[in-house]
Amino acid sequence: MDFPHVSRSLGIVHPLCVARGRNAELWDEQGRHYVDFVGGIGVLNLGHGHPAVVEAVKAQIDRLMHSAFNALPHRGYLEVANALDGFVPVSYPLSCMLTNSGAEATENALKVARAATGRQAVIAFDDGFHGRTLAALNLNGKVKPYKNGLGALPGPVHHVPFPSRDSDVGADEALRAMDRLFEVELPADEVAAIIVEPVQGEGGFRLLDADVAVHLRALCDKHGIALIFDEIQSGFGRTGTRFAFSHLGVEPDLLLMGKSMAAGLPLAALVGKAAFMDALPKGGLGGTYSGNPVACAAARAVMDVMSEANLAHWGEAQEALIVAAHRRFRERFPMVGALTGVGAMRGIVFEDTASATGTEHLAALLAAGREAGVLLMPSGRRRNVLRLLAPLTAEPEVMSEGLARLERALETLRP
Repeated sequence: MDFPHVSRSLGIVHPLCVARGRNAELWDEQGRHYVDFVGGIGVLNLGHGHPAVVEAVKAQIDRLMHSAFNALPHRGYLEVANALDGFVPVSYPLSCMLTNSGAEATENALKVARAATGRQAVIAFDDGFHGRTLAALNLNGKVKPYKNGLGALPGPVHHVPFPSRDSDVGADEALRAMDRLFEVELPADEVAAIIVEPVQGEGGFRLLDADVAVHLRALCDKHGIALIFDEIQSGFGRTGTRFAFSHLGVEPDLLLMGKSMAAGLPLAALVGKAAFMDALPKGGLGGTYSGNPVACAAARAVMDVMSEANLAHWGEAQEALIVAAHRRFRERFPMVGALTGVGAMRGIVFEDTASATGTEHLAALLAAGREAGVLLMPSGRRRNVLRLLAPLTAEPEVMSEGLARLERALETLRP
């Protein structure tokens, strides 16, 4: 399918046009049915058209479609801010600002960290992804395709290896790299923030080593550095808990969220300790569309539905199906490698074989999966990790059918 008036700089994974969706199922303009394992790249944890969200959005449209909160506050923004204070599992009172996207939340986090610390340098991690806007780009731990041809980017930003049980980078290697950075390149008292994903998204669904997370928290406390957790993709239930940092046993100073926050409507947020969030002068934060009333109504419905009991049930059920399917795939297909991630945020690594590289195997699988009626999404530095992002609310029979279609697609990759 050709898109003649769309910039060719947009990378299209699947050349089709979707027409309608229902929970974990999609239909294209030709009426063909798919099981959706893309989930809006992590936006649709509650699926396409969750009834509670649809009802809340329709009711809000009849009352008020927009008000720029900076000029004329509205109740929806205030209700989301209050709800987040109870929804985010931290021990301190939460201060927040709403944004339109995760990248916008990232940009504002950098502003807040600089203002609060009086410093500029940021430490980020290899293979991390934090957005496509100019300052966020430099945080990304991957050059292609995000940084090519752009020249100098806002900084200074320093990268260190990302330690995870899901990779070949251990805690010792990452901590040595951090020590070297402070000894050779950058005094700790010049660092404004350390930003990290508790579970990397674009990086291949890899869980941050918990011991390193504890070390980062102590390091930031010692040197007055802001610890920023980016949960734009891993948040709102993806890992079986409201936010993935609960798996690590530490709290951030600032937290980025977005994607599934409003179940498909554009809404994201930067939240954290008031000492950081209040550091900029009045008027230093804001945005015309930020905290749109309709998106806020969706977010309130999302938080109502995402009880701890629901998240645990959905996450455990989906995780069990994925783990069982992966075990079967690995026995049958030589290119199928390790299972990464935690809860329902899972990736499957594709290995090099005599016939093709892991990258080539996964590229072929995307097309084969589409033909088999399951929509898939790649990740990883080499684009050799399949990320599974089916809605948490997917019916077990639909999830099982999607995995069966994935298995049929894998059969076409046999040499």
